Amino acid sequence: MQPIKELLTPEEFRQVTQRSNWRGASIVAFDWLVIILTFVLLANYPNPVTLLVGLFVLGARQLGLGIVVHETGHQSLFASSRLNDFASKWLSGYWVFSDRKSYMKTHLKHHQAAGTSDDPDAPNYQAYPISRTSLKRKVIRDLTGQLGWRRVKSIYRGISRLNEFKPEVREYMIRSIGVNLALLAILTAFGHAWLYLVWVLAFMTSHMLVVRIRQIGEHAGVPNLLDQDPRQNTRTLYLNPLERFLIAPHQVSYHLEHHMLASVPIYRLRTLHNILLNKGYYQDVKFEHGYFSLLKNVTYA
Repeated sequence: MQPIKELLTPEEFRQVTQRSNWRGASIVAFDWLVIILTFVLLANYPNPVTLLVGLFVLGARQLGLGIVVHETGHQSLFASSRLNDFASKWLSGYWVFSDRKSYMKTHLKHHQAAGTSDDPDAPNYQAYPISRTSLKRKVIRDLTGQLGWRRVKSIYRGISRLNEFKPEVREYMIRSIGVNLALLAILTAFGHAWLYLVWVLAFMTSHMLVVRIRQIGEHAGVPNLLDQDPRQNTRTLYLNPLERFLIAPHQVSYHLEHHMLASVPIYRLRTLHNILLNKGYYQDVKFEHGYFSLLKNVTYA
């Protein structure tokens, strides 16, 4: 496979790898604006419909915060390393109990080993295609909070063993607890403490589902999971606005491009995609349109 840098002109390479503090800030601000507006909606119009909508919107925004952790882990969201560090903690990771350093240890191995049997993320998608009955069971486990409850118990076990951790891990846990208590305190001050339960419930249910669907979209049922060519082991999806809002925030569905050049900021992945498309690099690549089509193709009766 021809190295991706050889396919780009120097100007194209500069264009797609240019980091922007303003673009990074707009991504973080959008996530938090949606979270705040969702809380406002639920506080003013509490009913089963808004609760259902709120759960899915918050779950997607929690994924959005996780994506911020991912991007700052690659030092690509902001041009400033200090902003990357700050955003990875106080504006994203702490709120969803995601530690950038711990996450990146595994994630970098995923990048290095993608297309091989050593990929640490392979258990999430190597079994596909699977039966529709099996997928249905997984979705039910996600939406009923069974998988999320395991995650919550894992967080609780970590809290109960704080003194056993290294100082940096202990600091991350304490700060994560702190910002979540602050969120509870703010919501309580406005007379809507129950909204924190919605935040936790979204984390345990819809968030788990969208993370699963995103993982399926990225690597499940690809042409050849054991081929080191990213065009064979990774997928980019074309999505409609609703799918981008509820399942794949911030252009994260351009995952093939991310694997080809991880230094490209998430807000420039589409540009890289279009450049490579115009150069004929994707001549034999099939791009799925939407998650409904994808899930149909990676499952069987």
